[in-house]
Amino acid sequence: MIATESLSKRFPRVTALDRLSVDVGPGVTGLVGANGAGKSTLIKILLGLSPATEGTAQVLGLDVATRGAEIRERVGYMPEHDCLPPDVSATEFVVHMARMSGLPPTAARERTADTLRHVGLYEERYRPIGGYSTGMKQRVKLAQALVHDPQLVLLDEPTNGLDPVGRDEMLGLIRRVHTDFGISVLVTSHLLGELERTCDHVVVIDGGTLLRSSSTSDFTQTMATLAVEVTDSDEHPDGTLALRQELQERGVTLHARVEDGLPGAGHVLLVEAAGEETYDVVRDTVADLGLGLVRMEQRRHHIAEVFRTDQQADQQADQQDGQHAHEQAALQAAQRGGGRDGS
Repeated sequence: MIATESLSKRFPRVTALDRLSVDVGPGVTGLVGANGAGKSTLIKILLGLSPATEGTAQVLGLDVATRGAEIRERVGYMPEHDCLPPDVSATEFVVHMARMSGLPPTAARERTADTLRHVGLYEERYRPIGGYSTGMKQRVKLAQALVHDPQLVLLDEPTNGLDPVGRDEMLGLIRRVHTDFGISVLVTSHLLGELERTCDHVVVIDGGTLLRSSSTSDFTQTMATLAVEVTDSDEHPDGTLALRQELQERGVTLHARVEDGLPGAGHVLLVEAAGEETYDVVRDTVADLGLGLVRMEQRRHHIAEVFRTDQQADQQADQQDGQHAHEQAALQAAQRGGGRDGS
């Protein structure tokens, strides 16, 4: 669907994209990065609206530098910022956008009705957009991106300004764009958690450079970690603590942190599963302590946890490199000092 090769975009004071090379296939792909990471700049280049400083990019096999108009015919775009005319209805606006995309009048009206029904605005379609809530306005922007039946839609921060319920509803709509209509989606967000249950693939960029590109399942793959949750007892008022101490005495490796468990139960211990025998040890230990076993299951990492772990590893490596460089400098200084003393 999308392919970039050494794509760069430089402004006088900042580099928005720095030699970005990434491939995006069919399905729902999340493009995640902090504000200012280069997400919106990339979308503008992909639409042929902004020229790249260097490198190449293709959308649906079309070169963005020379075939921007053809790309925009086949691609839907939902901008990040509010850009809707307040004094027209959703129907008028979406019909207008459908006509701009080349649909004849009758087809434009039919497609508009179907699309507004899909995004949940059918009952409100004749009201002026100026009276809409933020969530309704976001749905209008999504509708105009879908009305001409594109092969690909680019959604720039579609959950901006929405409350948690509105976010969930919008993410569900985005998922259905692909499952119901077969339209591929590139959705940008600065929130990793939003993409975990919506996207098939995740691309992470920072400062215009690619940090990681992989399937969501690779991000959240099942690790050799057991989540163990137990109840308390009269003998052990803190069942989690008692289990932790006993497992450590039996040589089981535990992660340092714990997580909140289910209401009425304790915390969740994260146990490193060295093999199938770990399950037996945990089960027997819980029974010996007279605790209730709420659950024992392999857990999946959340994307944010994996990303945070990667960042922590990088920071640790940087600290080690800095410490090594400091030690080397101290050693060289000592050697120079020794040389002077010897002379």
